[in-house]
Parts: sequence; structure tokens; C-alpha cells
Amino acid sequence: MSCTVFSIANQKGGVGKTTTAINLGWALAERKVPTLLIDLDPQANATSALGFEKTPGSSLYGALHGDGAAEERVIETRQKDLFLIGSEVDLAAIEIELGQQEDYLVRLREVLKPLRESGKYRAIILDCPPALGMISMNGLAAADYLLVALQCEYLAMEGLGQIMGVVDQLTSAGVNPNLAVGGILMTMYDKRTNLSRQVVQEVKEHLGELVFDTHIPRTVRLSEAPSFGQSIFEYERLGAGSHAYKKFAKEFIKRFGLK
Repeated sequence: MSCTVFSIANQKGGVGKTTTAINLGWALAERKVPTLLIDLDPQANATSALGFEKTPGSSLYGALHGDGAAEERVIETRQKDLFLIGSEVDLAAIEIELGQQEDYLVRLREVLKPLRESGKYRAIILDCPPALGMISMNGLAAADYLLVALQCEYLAMEGLGQIMGVVDQLTSAGVNPNLAVGGILMTMYDKRTNLSRQVVQEVKEHLGELVFDTHIPRTVRLSEAPSFGQSIFEYERLGAGSHAYKKFAKEFIKRFGLK
């Protein structure tokens, strides 16, 4: 079973990146796609959103320093076929420490290699911090595809060119020549407003088919679910948010051939 690595990154916070990471992972697992979610954000929001504590030694911090293997940090979640490597505060130190290593841009890729080759997972989702620092750069260097969660606001669009430029730099410099932009997911979409429709239209004009057909709606339930340590599928199974992420997972599987 081949494994594809997806890095969900955006230097802007509050755009639905972690919400997408956990709910996409859950929805893929429900459709019997074995998925590993890796929380690379020191704030550990994806970890707590799935109901797990920030436990010392649970993140990839040690593995990135050559202390143990990534496989040892994998834990099962409540959803069959969804696995997690959590995060912790110590991971923040990696931003400084990785820069002192010779292979600082590809360290994560090497750490993930045994997981990719294990045959246990069809998809690995990396939830990167809301900054284009050392961790996010490692996430992009280790990924096959970048996924961008983009809030339906004009200010969110300003940073899109920046992260697309980083992809160009990593590919042209030979750091990750196979990295491609897998798609743009429009989040916090409000069909009642002209602004949401205008932003989607403008992004589609520039990026065409890279923009997913599915738009994630702005709902209170999607914002509430993480505070209860639950995916949207547990918190509001029949709501607009769960419906959207179900639809997105179906589109995602088809686009990347995960079945």
C-alpha cells in the first residue's frame, strides 16, 4: 500500500487549518483510508481537539534528535483507521535546534521514512504551525502535496502568494523537487455574503482547478467541537460542518487516488 504525505500549511492562523486536519483525517478513516495525523504545532491544538493530553515525550521532538523512532509515538484514536502522533510544548524548541543541524530542512522527511514504508497508512497528514518557520519548512520538505486552508476573506488571500512562493523555492532548490500544490480548500464560507462568493471567484480565477469544489461553511459547531475534544462527526453528526467534511473527503480521495 503506497502512502501519500499531505502538509496542511498556512502562515496565517485562524483559517481552519487544524479543524481541516482533524476532520479530514476522521472522514478519510471512516471511508476506510488508513490515516496518520501528525501534530507539528507546539500549541498541540490537533492533539487536544481529538481528546488527548499534551504529554511529555509524545511528540516527534525526540525522534527529530535521533532519540527513538517515530513509530513509537503513534497512538490509536477513537476512530478505526485514524492514528495520531501528538504534540507538546517541547516541539517549540525545534525551531531553533533544527537550524544547528546539517540536514535541517530534510530531518522530518528522514524521520517519517519508516512510517511511509511501513504499509500501514495510505495517507499521512501533517498539521503545521501557523508560521513559515523551521517546522513548517520541514513539513513541506517531507510532503508530496501542500494543502492550503484559505479563509474566505481578502486578507487571507495576501499570504497565499507567499506560501506558493515557498513551494517554488523548495522545488527549484532541489530540497523537495516532487512537492506540488495539491489544492486550496476554502474555509469559513458564508453563502449569504457577497464577500465569500467574491473571494472564491477570485481564487478560482487565479488557481483554477486547484480550488476544491467543496467549501467549508462558517459554523459555530465547527468552532465548538475542539473544546470538547471531539471531531465534528462526534459533536454534530448531522450538521453542515460534518456534511461538508464528508463531501470534502470524498472529493479528496478521488483527486489523489486514495482508493
